[in-house]
Amino acid sequence: MEKKISIQSVKDEYKSISNLGIMDYDLEIAALDEFCKKHDADERSGVKNILASAEKRKNQLEKEIERVKSMMTFENKYSDEYKFICGVDEVGRGPLAGPIVTAAVILPPGLVIPYLNDSKQVNEKRREELYDIIMDKAVAVCVGSKTEKEIDEMGIAVADSAAMRDSVLGLEPKADMVLVDAFKIPELDLKQVAIVKGDTLSVSIAAASIVAKVTRDRLMDEYDSKYPGYGFASNKGYGSAAHIAAIKEMGPCAIHRQSFIKNFV
Repeated sequence: MEKKISIQSVKDEYKSISNLGIMDYDLEIAALDEFCKKHDADERSGVKNILASAEKRKNQLEKEIERVKSMMTFENKYSDEYKFICGVDEVGRGPLAGPIVTAAVILPPGLVIPYLNDSKQVNEKRREELYDIIMDKAVAVCVGSKTEKEIDEMGIAVADSAAMRDSVLGLEPKADMVLVDAFKIPELDLKQVAIVKGDTLSVSIAAASIVAKVTRDRLMDEYDSKYPGYGFASNKGYGSAAHIAAIKEMGPCAIHRQSFIKNFV
């Protein structure tokens, strides 16, 4: 009689498959399918539980791939007419401190990046992972920003549009069409399509939201060391109760937006 492999060995085999990288999704799906077929005849409850997890994982991954592909509707719609379609998004309209950061991203046509989504719907660890993939795979990426002083001088809406314009115009190769979240960018002489909730409906805008969010978060982490006491590493400049209390106690620092904190000072 053939000796069965240990349940721990089956578990280790499954773990090695699940540790494949995000961009190895095709390989992972195929490996999970083969794994389930290989151990299907094993009636031990421990193995059955592992197989159930593997099957669930495969189904979730297949659904995730389809979700991301469904976010290519706008890119696919205009791909025959435009070669370099960029998505643009911003992070930091609402904080009391720090810059507003925008990003413009041109992705290769048809590129599937699992778990790509609006940055607010992705946890920090996954955002960092997606950021590295986007920076590696994108045709072009450009980040724009406006400082707290420029926000005070221009107003947040004008500063936002200016930073978005800078990021789009800074792309190389140049974009010939722009997909933008919610509203069109003024004074930008390019074909634009504004998409409500675009960061959940377009892979290009979602990629831009990830790049902008990670870029700004890293900057606010640096500011936390430079201006201690305000909790910038945790609140990223937003108006948490602790942050507002710190402003009232210590007064504002150099990166606070004076036009945003006048009610607290």
